[in-house]
Amino acid sequence: MKRAGPAVLVNATLVILAALTLVPLAWMISASLMPAGEANQFPPPLLPSRPTLDHYRELFTRLNLGRNFLNSLFVTVVTTAVSVMLNAMAGYAFAKLKFRGRDALFHILLGALVIPTQVGMLPLFLLLQKMGFLNTMFGVMVPYLCSVFGIFMVRQYALSIPDDLLDAARIDGASEKRIFWEVVLPVIQPILAVQAAFNFLATWNDFLWPLIVLSDEKRFTLPVAIASLVGEHVQDTELMMAGAVLTVLPVVVLFLALQRFYVEGVMMGSTKG
Repeated sequence: MKRAGPAVLVNATLVILAALTLVPLAWMISASLMPAGEANQFPPPLLPSRPTLDHYRELFTRLNLGRNFLNSLFVTVVTTAVSVMLNAMAGYAFAKLKFRGRDALFHILLGALVIPTQVGMLPLFLLLQKMGFLNTMFGVMVPYLCSVFGIFMVRQYALSIPDDLLDAARIDGASEKRIFWEVVLPVIQPILAVQAAFNFLATWNDFLWPLIVLSDEKRFTLPVAIASLVGEHVQDTELMMAGAVLTVLPVVVLFLALQRFYVEGVMMGSTKG
């Protein structure tokens, strides 16, 4: 009973902070449903006087934002699938397979983590230009197809796989390919789910790299297309909020679906030495 008071206070504080955090998101959704010009009033209304879906219709008809949505979805899904598989194979190899120079190569990769992403953009841009991949979907995907941090996370997780389990599979005659698919992959599924969430969020939300690589509006991803509307529709606050809702919605859905794995991954990273 003595602990009930502090617990209630802590929970009440968390509820208030959570509510305050959700206020901008709630107003963004509310503003996207307001008639044109209503969101620009002062003070801005919290709820639409006459809810309407006109701004969403305009995004998908006149502005054809559905194409940009599909571009983002294609880039994000493909890069997430490829990245998860490549990171899984590389992380497992660094954790459990023995080959010459393994530790030295892994340490070199870890050193790359301290290099800011922006530093590598110019060399990568010039390389893609030489290869003819500018203004292509592949050019947008390249930076996300494999990541050093992803390899590191998988390696740390795969180190917990008992060597006896792998040796038993080898004694039974299983090939290294079969061991990876049928023994290793099921064991490291939790960290792969975390990887998928991280990669999806990073790729879906990225604005800078697609803006650099793409020049054709038909190939714009959703964040780039939304940003391009700012200049033309700077006064259409409701339209911009509708576009922002479309950008945020898949991220929220994915986070709710994978939040258990996401939290486990964050906790694992904070507790493993």
